[in-house]
Amino acid sequence: MAVLKVKFTKTKRNKLAQILWILNWVSVVSGVILFSLGLFLKIEIKKRNEVMAKGDINSVPNMLISVGAIACIINFLGGKICYDCSDANKFSRWKLVMLPYIVCTFCFTFCILVGALMCYTMRNELEESLYLGLKDAIKFYKDTDIPGRCFLKKTVDMLQIGFQCCGNNGFRDWFEIQWVSARYLNMASEEVLDRLKSNIDGKFLVDGVPFSCCNPSSPRPCIQYQLTNNSAHYNYDFLTEDLNIWVKGCREALLDYYTAIMRSIGIAALLIWLFELSVLIGVRYLQTTMKNVLLLGDLEGESDGWLLEHSFVETARYNINIFKNLGKANQISTVSGMNDPNIDVQNTNCGKMDVTTKSIPASS
Repeated sequence: MAVLKVKFTKTKRNKLAQILWILNWVSVVSGVILFSLGLFLKIEIKKRNEVMAKGDINSVPNMLISVGAIACIINFLGGKICYDCSDANKFSRWKLVMLPYIVCTFCFTFCILVGALMCYTMRNELEESLYLGLKDAIKFYKDTDIPGRCFLKKTVDMLQIGFQCCGNNGFRDWFEIQWVSARYLNMASEEVLDRLKSNIDGKFLVDGVPFSCCNPSSPRPCIQYQLTNNSAHYNYDFLTEDLNIWVKGCREALLDYYTAIMRSIGIAALLIWLFELSVLIGVRYLQTTMKNVLLLGDLEGESDGWLLEHSFVETARYNINIFKNLGKANQISTVSGMNDPNIDVQNTNCGKMDVTTKSIPASS
C-alpha cells in the first residue's frame, strides 16, 4: 500500500511543477545564505587563530561552505527539471534522471541536518582549543623580540580590551607566569634579584596584570600591580573590594561569543533543512504522478502520486535485500565448486593420441 497517496489532475500537476520551480530558485538563495554563513564563521575563527590550538574546529564552517555550494548546483538543476515537468512530453527525457536526483537530494538534505547539529556539538572542541591556545599565547606574551612570537603581546592585549576579559581562566593566570620580558628588568635592583632567586625556575613572578586587563569604567585609577596586597593601596581590600580589572577569563568570553554565533547559524541551517525537505517531498510527488501518467497513457487524466510506493517496512526490507544480493554477487564460493563434475577428473589420454599411420608405398 502506497504511503501518503494523493490524486492529481492535470491542473494540479502543472501547478505543482510551477510552485516547485519557484521553490527551487528560493533554495538556490538559501544555498548562498548557507555558504555565506559558513564563510563568515571561518573568517571569525581565522581572526583569532593565534589564540587557538590546532584542531578540527574548521570542520563546521567547511561543512557549511560545501553544503551551501552543493545546494546551489542541485537546486539549479531541480528548477530546470520541475520547469520541464509541466509538459508530459518534456518529462520523458528526465524520467530516468529524477529518481537518482531525488536520492542525491535526500543525501544532501541529510548533510544540511548534520551541519546544523555540528554547530551545537562543537562547543567542547572549541573550548579545548581556546584553553590550549590562550595558555600558549599568555606564556609567550613577553617574547616581543623573538620571531614568530613578537605579535602575541599585541594580539593578547587587543583581545583583552575588545572582549573585556583577563587571562585564560581569569586574572590570576598572570600571577603564575613571567609576562615581563627580561630585557625590561633592572638586574641591579635587589627587589628584582630577590624575586628571581625566590622562584625555583628563576622566573620574575608578580601579583599583577597587563594594562589591557584594566576596566576603564571603574571610577578608581587602575590597580594592576600588587593586587593581593591591601597595604600597598589606600582604602583597598582585595577580598571585599570590587576590582577595577576584568574578572572574566578570555576563554569564557570567546566561548560565549562563538557559541552565540554557532547557535544562530545552527537555527538558520535547521530552517533551511526543513525548507529543503519540503521541496524534496514535493519533487517526489511530482516524479511519481508524472510517472503514473505515462504508464496510464492518458496525459489529460488523473494520476496518483505518493511518497513511497509501499509501506515503510516493505521498502526497508526491499532495500536491505538489494544490498544483500549485491554482497552475495561479489563473493566467490569455494564450497560449491567441489560439486563441479569437471574438477579432479583424470584424463586418460595424457599427451598420447592414437594416430593412424599410413604406409607409403616404395617406389619401384
